[in-house]
Amino acid sequence: MIDSTGPIWDAIIGLSRFGALATMAELGCADHLAAGPLSVTDLAAACGAHAPSLDRVMRELAAMGVVRTVSPQVYELTEAGGMLRGDVPGSMRPAVRVMAEAGYWHALGTLPESVRRGRSVFVEQYGPYYDYLAERPEAARNFNAYMATRAAPIEAALAGGYDFSGVKTLVDVAGGKGHLLAAVLDAYPAVRGVLFDLDHVVEDAREPLDARGLGDRCELVGGDFFQGVPAADAYLLASIIHNWDDDAALRILGNVREAMTADGRVLLLEMVLPDDDSPHIGKEIDLRMLTLFAGGRERTRGEYAALLAASGLSVSRVVPLPAGASLIEALPV
Repeated sequence: MIDSTGPIWDAIIGLSRFGALATMAELGCADHLAAGPLSVTDLAAACGAHAPSLDRVMRELAAMGVVRTVSPQVYELTEAGGMLRGDVPGSMRPAVRVMAEAGYWHALGTLPESVRRGRSVFVEQYGPYYDYLAERPEAARNFNAYMATRAAPIEAALAGGYDFSGVKTLVDVAGGKGHLLAAVLDAYPAVRGVLFDLDHVVEDAREPLDARGLGDRCELVGGDFFQGVPAADAYLLASIIHNWDDDAALRILGNVREAMTADGRVLLLEMVLPDDDSPHIGKEIDLRMLTLFAGGRERTRGEYAALLAASGLSVSRVVPLPAGASLIEALPV
């Protein structure tokens, strides 16, 4: 007989498991265990923790397969636990710390009330999530590291998954430090780039782009995409439209459509939600958007197609990318 309560218990138990994982990440346990097994007493001393309490957490982590019990109250890292070290490529420690941060937990904890009101309780109290991070440097550092880890496989796959050979100038709209743009420019030497973002953001991008030898092929332009964007034949908007409600998204896309050449293209790098009940990470992220932003949301292909059509653009294809992302190509109608 199938236990119909299974999915519910999985979610309930998952909360405690994540709490254990968050404790391990916050205390830096993986870094202290990197050299080899430690007794819980020594580990607690290194972490600045209460040993009996830490041992209760370590038992759960061992059951999860993140650490392994070597002997009573002595633990060592597993391969999975090693990904919580701060010094390994692709470390998952920032991701766990982001999800465990007090404001983030508060946002998700107030999801029922946000659904009742139809607006984010978190935003009403703290403002949009990016404003919240701007006032909390450590949380911002963890978030930026987490996003870099999430973007790495997408960055590596973008240039190989889509043919940019016909592009003359690619504008990376609100492209931050230009990591995605740089990946395309590295792979396509004939393409010129424009990194378009707020003035203080693009100034921070100058040094890393110069370090990659792309300074002479990438122009830095400061501005506001609600006011307009530079003219070009191709535009990349990576995780931009999902931050906004439909009205704001239409203003952004309308400005892009107005500036682009007649043979231009728009590339939206977003989570594209399935229309059926199949699991997708975008459905989970959509709830975070609901609680952390004012109007932000993930969308289905049909919803993106409708937005683009209202902006004078038509979806020509959707290219799957790693980590649940997709690249939506749209052409002028």
